[in-house]
Amino acid sequence: MIIFSYYLFAVFWAIRTAKTTLFWLYLWQLKEYHIGRFTAHFQTYKGKRLIFNKVVFVKLLIFLFLALLCLIPFLGFQLYEYYFGSFAEQIIILGIISFALLFIIYFLEVILFIKDAVLKILKLPVLTKKSIFLIILGVGFEILFLIAVLRLNLWLKSSSAFFSFSKIIFYLGLELLFYDILVPAISSIIVLILQPFTALLRSQFLLKKAKKKIEDHKDLLVIGITGSYGKSSTKEFLSTILSHKFNVLKTFKNQNSEAGISQGILKNLKPEHQIFIAEMGAYRKGGIKLLTDIVRPKIGILTGINNQHLALFKSQENIIKAKYELIKSLSRDGLAVFNGANNYILGLYDKTNIKKRLSQMDKNRNEADIWAENIVAEKEYLCFDAVLKSGHRANFKVNVLGRHNIENLLLAVLVSFELKMTLDEIREAALKIKACDSGLSIKKGAGGLNIIDSSYSANFSGVISDLDYLKIWQAKKIVVMPCLIELGKDAKSVHEKIGRKLKEVSDMAIITEKDYFKEIKKGAFNSSNIIFESNPKKIIDKIKSFASYNDVVLLEGRVPDKIVKMIVN
Repeated sequence: MIIFSYYLFAVFWAIRTAKTTLFWLYLWQLKEYHIGRFTAHFQTYKGKRLIFNKVVFVKLLIFLFLALLCLIPFLGFQLYEYYFGSFAEQIIILGIISFALLFIIYFLEVILFIKDAVLKILKLPVLTKKSIFLIILGVGFEILFLIAVLRLNLWLKSSSAFFSFSKIIFYLGLELLFYDILVPAISSIIVLILQPFTALLRSQFLLKKAKKKIEDHKDLLVIGITGSYGKSSTKEFLSTILSHKFNVLKTFKNQNSEAGISQGILKNLKPEHQIFIAEMGAYRKGGIKLLTDIVRPKIGILTGINNQHLALFKSQENIIKAKYELIKSLSRDGLAVFNGANNYILGLYDKTNIKKRLSQMDKNRNEADIWAENIVAEKEYLCFDAVLKSGHRANFKVNVLGRHNIENLLLAVLVSFELKMTLDEIREAALKIKACDSGLSIKKGAGGLNIIDSSYSANFSGVISDLDYLKIWQAKKIVVMPCLIELGKDAKSVHEKIGRKLKEVSDMAIITEKDYFKEIKKGAFNSSNIIFESNPKKIIDKIKSFASYNDVVLLEGRVPDKIVKMIVN
C-alpha cells in the first residue's frame, strides 16, 4: 500500500505541478514578458493571493515538519535513540499523517485541474514558438527533477536498512513540496534566462526581416497610431474607411508590440497592399521609437494621453515623451495628426513644427482642422456633422456607441480626407463600421437584460466615457468592473473619481477586486449600492435579484470570463 501511495503521489504531483507551471508561463505571456508589468501584478490583491494563501501556508507547515523528520537520521543514530527513541513510533505516525494530508491536497488539486479542463477555463499560454519552447523547458525540468528524486530515494532505501518505504515517503514529500513551493520562481527564472536570447533573436531576425520587408515595399504608406487610449478604435475606424478606396493592412487586434507588429508584417503584408496601419503600444520610454524604426510611418496619429501605465513609466512626463516618439520619428514631409480634445496632446501639437492637423470635438481653437457639430448620441448609434476648416461638411450616422468615440471617428475622417477621399466617400465607408470596432457593444443577456460589453480593456478615460454613455439608458443600470492597474501614485485618486461617477450614474456597482475598493467607496460617499464581490456565481445572483427585463449591465474592463459566459446569451 505504501509503495502504491509513493508512486501515485508522484503522479498527482506531476499533474498539478505541470498545471501550475503552465499558469505561471501564461501570466508571464499575459504581461508580455515585461518584468515591470509582471511584478506590478503582485501589488494587487489578486496577485498577492497567488503567493500568500491558505493552501501555501498549509504546505509550508507540512514542509517544515517533514524537514525536521528528514533531518533526524543525520543527527547520528546514538543521538537519534537518545532524543527520539522513546517516541520514534509517534513521530513516524505524525509524518505519515502529514504525508497523507499533502497527498489529499494534491489529489484535490488534480480534481480541480480536471474540472477546469472540462469547463475549458484553464489559464494556459497561447501557443507560440516562444511559449512552446518555455513549456518544454518548464515541464521538462519538472519531469527530470521528479525522475532524479524517485531514483535518489530508491537508492537511499537500498543503501541502508534505516530508510524503509515508510520513511522514504517523508523524503519524497519534502523534496517534491520544495519544488512545488518554488514553481513560481523556477518558471520565472526560465523565462528571464531565455529573455536575452529571445531579444537577440527578435532583433537580429524577426525585427530586421520585418523592417526589410517594409523597406522593399517602396510604395507602401504607413500610418502609426499611439496613445494611452483610443488606439484600437481609431485603427479600426480608419481601416474600415480607407478600405473603401485602398488595399489596407492593419495590425491584428491589440498586437501592438515589436514582436506582434513584425509577425503581422511578415505573415500578412502582400505586394498589393497600399496602406499599413500600425497600432503602437509601449511600457517604457524608447518603446515607440523602436516600433517606428521598424515600420517608418509617414503619418502619425496621437489619440489621447492619460496616466495609464504610470507605475511602469514612473512619471506623467515620461508617458508624454514616450507617445511623442511617434511624431518625432516622422520625416519633414510627414503628417502629424493630433486629438485636440486631450490637453496633453494640445501641448504636443503646439511644439510640433512639421505638417500637422488638429481634430477637436468642438471648435474652440482657430487652428482646428476638423470638429463636430449637431451631435446626437443614441443607444445604438452616433449622429454628427463633421466640419472641415476648408468649409467642407457632411452628416455622419455611425453604428458606434458612446459620444467619446466621435474623437476617434474625427481622427479617422481627417486622415482619410488628407489621403484624397471625399467626405461623401468617407461617409459611405463609415456606414460599414461595426459597434464592436469601438470596443463597446450591446448584447442580449439572460432574462432579457441589455449587456453593454466593454470588457476588451480598461483605462480611466474609457471607464468615465462608458459610464457617461449609460446615462442614455432609461432603466436600472448595473456596473460590473475590476479595479484599474498600473496607475502608480495616481491609483487612489483615480478610483475615488470612479467612485463618484459610479454613484452619479449607476443603481448598483459590483467591484470584482479588493485593491482599491475602499477608495471607490470613499469617492461614492460609502454608497450602499457599491459592493465588493469576486465570486462569479454570486455576482450573477446579485444581478438577477436586482435587475429585471430590459435593464442594463455594463461589463467594464477585464471582468472574469465566467461572468461574461454566464450572463451573455
